[in-house]
Amino acid sequence: MAGSGPAPLPEVPSAAVEGDHQKGPPALMLFDTRTKKTEVFRPLVEGKVGMYVCGVTPYDFSHVGHARAYVSFDVLYRYLKFLGYEVEYVRNFTDIDDKIIRRANEAGETASSLSNRFINEFLHDIVELQCLPPTREPRVTQHIKQIIDLITKIMEEDKAYTIEGEGVYFSIDNFPEYLSLSGRKLEDNLPGSRVAVDPRKRNPFDFALWKSAKEGEPFWESPWGHGRPGWHIECSAMSKQYLGPVFDIHGGGRDLIFPHHENELAQSRAAYPESEVKCWMHNGYVMNNGKKMAKADKNFFTIRDIIARYHPMALRLFLMRTHYRSDMNHSDTALEFASGRVYYIYQALQECEEVISLYRGDKLDVPVPACDQKVVDDSHENFLKHMSNDLHTTAALDELMKPVRAINSNLSDLKKLLQKLEQQKKAQSGKKQQQPKQPEKKEQQQKKNQAEEKQQGQYVQALVALHGEVTSKLSLLGLMPSSSSLAEVLKELKQKALKRAQMTEEELQQVIEQRRVARKNKDFAESDRIRRELSARGIALMDEPTETLWKPAEPELVEEPLASLTLQAG
Repeated sequence: MAGSGPAPLPEVPSAAVEGDHQKGPPALMLFDTRTKKTEVFRPLVEGKVGMYVCGVTPYDFSHVGHARAYVSFDVLYRYLKFLGYEVEYVRNFTDIDDKIIRRANEAGETASSLSNRFINEFLHDIVELQCLPPTREPRVTQHIKQIIDLITKIMEEDKAYTIEGEGVYFSIDNFPEYLSLSGRKLEDNLPGSRVAVDPRKRNPFDFALWKSAKEGEPFWESPWGHGRPGWHIECSAMSKQYLGPVFDIHGGGRDLIFPHHENELAQSRAAYPESEVKCWMHNGYVMNNGKKMAKADKNFFTIRDIIARYHPMALRLFLMRTHYRSDMNHSDTALEFASGRVYYIYQALQECEEVISLYRGDKLDVPVPACDQKVVDDSHENFLKHMSNDLHTTAALDELMKPVRAINSNLSDLKKLLQKLEQQKKAQSGKKQQQPKQPEKKEQQQKKNQAEEKQQGQYVQALVALHGEVTSKLSLLGLMPSSSSLAEVLKELKQKALKRAQMTEEELQQVIEQRRVARKNKDFAESDRIRRELSARGIALMDEPTETLWKPAEPELVEEPLASLTLQAG
């Protein structure tokens, strides 16, 4: 999304431009996976938050399920910063893994080359989605010493043992707290479902801390011979390295609760009994065809797949429309809705900025109208109430639509007023005045002009206040375009809508002209048919007095096949 940046909001003098937000946000409530309760968030150190989120294993392009996790925790990161916290946000890369080694061998390249390439691809995707960069992004291969030291400590505590030729394994029998996070029972698990069970393991559920190297695999020196870390130990080592043994928030997808986070908790507490995560947070799945989106099942769409068809801000909004803990369904209809909603919001803001710019430099000595100020204040208060309620973005986004609709209402009313004034001006200029105006009539006209100017000023002040409320909350959610102007993003949204509709702008204008001719000939059945079919393709028509405009819209289901929309020779 290249561009010169968003257009600056013209400065309009006002005593109450952004509303009078006297009431602060309510206490932040977060759901803790371990306690299964929504509780008041209280950081270990006042004013500071330590947060660790498990990152990707970079062996392929990231999919929409990954996007959901990192957008969810980006929203948390942004909201914590908004609340005034200094946040140390750590998100790792698992840059050595069985899948990486296997894919690298298939591609004829080294594991480090492949993982570096897909780390860069992931970072590109995540920037497109406007996720803020974490404070730190450690890689497993850069923390082998810390991992070895942690495994050594676990063995000293008699919580791990070695198997010749296989590596080091964690002994769950020596850790009574095992499964305290997930609440599962051992009999619920299926050992060997992912790998064959080694009979030398003391317990079939014991898991690898260090894997002995096999021929042709990358390896590091260790007290247990050549090898590499197991999957789970990395996060225990890196979270301790950057956040200490006790920190505030640990996050990831719900699929990580078991075994990854369960094993991570066991490792950390086995080595350092004081280890603790104050709040475990997990986002729900993205479902596709009734199953969790996953690379292993080849049941996924990559982020690249989606943003080739939809604007990244539409994908971000789509991911935020469902509460982060709930599962969500991937569907074209939901993405079309998100695209249409983003367009609606940005178009309102763009038109608002254009109108405000006309009054740049004007001295507007009028306050924001009470009704509009109430919309701003209520929206602000309710938005923060929803966000503080375990990041209820669904309700927060719905709340944000109230000031957006108020913008459109004020724009419409101001437009009508200006049209009325223009008509009056023309009528007055067309009259031939034989006699000069009487003083009382002149005074009446002056008062009328002053009242109309005041009315215009009230509309403008309302627009400035509403604009400030909407843009501030969009920025908080990461939905305000940061590298492109609103005009550029609106253009991109329309281009992608045309691509999905499999039409060019020229072809669409031909169809719009066909509809204009049908309306002129009073063939309203044909006119309605064209409108319905364009709507089914995600194109909404807006009839203005002098022309018909279009914008992206959520498609409707129609009985007629889409193929029936054809271009007539003209």
